[in-house]
Amino acid sequence: MTIQQNAELTHAAMLGLGVHRPERVVTNDEICEVLDSSDEWIQTRSGIRTRRFAGEGETLIGMSISAAERALAAAGVDANQIGCVIVATSTHPEHTPASAPQVATALGITAAAFDISAGCAGFCHALNLAASMVRSGAESHVLVVGVEQLSRFMDPTDRGTAFIFADGAGAVVVGPSDAAGIGPTAWGSDGSQAHVITQTPSCMGARDHTAADHPVVQMEGTAVFRWAPFAMAKVAHEALGLAGIGVDDLDAFIPHQANLRITQTLAKNIGLPDSVAVATDVIDSGNTSAASVPLAMEAMIRQDEAAPGDTALLIAFGAGLSYAGQVVTLPPLG
Repeated sequence: MTIQQNAELTHAAMLGLGVHRPERVVTNDEICEVLDSSDEWIQTRSGIRTRRFAGEGETLIGMSISAAERALAAAGVDANQIGCVIVATSTHPEHTPASAPQVATALGITAAAFDISAGCAGFCHALNLAASMVRSGAESHVLVVGVEQLSRFMDPTDRGTAFIFADGAGAVVVGPSDAAGIGPTAWGSDGSQAHVITQTPSCMGARDHTAADHPVVQMEGTAVFRWAPFAMAKVAHEALGLAGIGVDDLDAFIPHQANLRITQTLAKNIGLPDSVAVATDVIDSGNTSAASVPLAMEAMIRQDEAAPGDTALLIAFGAGLSYAGQVVTLPPLG
C-alpha cells in the first residue's frame, strides 16, 4: 500500500498583514521615574524614544486576535480557509494551554494551532513553517502571529532591559501565489550562547498572576551587540543567495528591532546601498521581540517608506540564540 502525498509544489506569499499596537505610549521620562537613567542616555544607547505597554485588560491573546483580524481582512481570506494557526511568543504566561488554540477559537477557526518559542526570531521561524506548509500543499492558508507582552516580564530597575522591551502584535496570512513571495530561509541557532538572553526561573503556577509570579528577562547587551551585527550580516547574504537576490534588488531591509545601533551597524556590514529603505520602528515602538518584524513591516508601509509588492529582506535574532532570515514580497496592509 502506497501512502498518497501531494507531489506538486506551489508558490507561497504573505497575502495580508495586520498589527495591534497598544494605546498606552510610554516615554523615556516615564521609564526613568523608576529606572536610574535619563532620556538622553536611553536614546544614545538604543535609539528608543517611546514604546507601548499593554493596558489593563489588554491581553496577549486579545492583541493576537486584533492583529489577526486585520491580517485576514487585508488578505481577503475567511477564517474557515485557515488550515493552521502559529503563534510565535515568549511571553504567554502559561506553558499549557498554548495561546494559539485560544486565538483560533476566538476567530472561529478549528484548525491545528500551536505556539512556537524562538525568542525575537520567532516570527521569521513561524513564517518559514507556514510557507513550507503552503508550498508542499499541506495547507492552503496559514495564519502567523508574532506577539509579546514583555512589560509583564521586566524588572523596571534593570538598566540592561527596562528601557528596551515593549508590547505589540503582528500577523500575516500566508497562502498560495502565482510567484514566490517568501524565499528560502537561512536559519540556525547557537546554544553555546544561551546564557546571553534568559528569563530567570520563577513559579508560574496560578492562572491569576502577579508580577512576582513571572520570570523576568535578563540580557547581556554587550554580548548581543558584539554578535548580532556581524553574524547576522553573513545570514543576510545567505538568505539573499538562496533567493537569488542581490542587495541592489532590495527595496527594504526589515531587521528585528533590537536596537537602532545594531540595525545601523548591521545594514553597513551587509553593504546595503542608500536606495534600500531601512526599518527603524524601534525608535517609537521599542523591542517587541517576536512582534517586531511584522510591526516594522507595517510601519514602513504606513509611512510610505515601502509599499506592498516591494522586495524586502527580513532578519531576526534573539534568545537561544536563534536566528532566521528570508527575502519576501511585502503584503497588503489591513
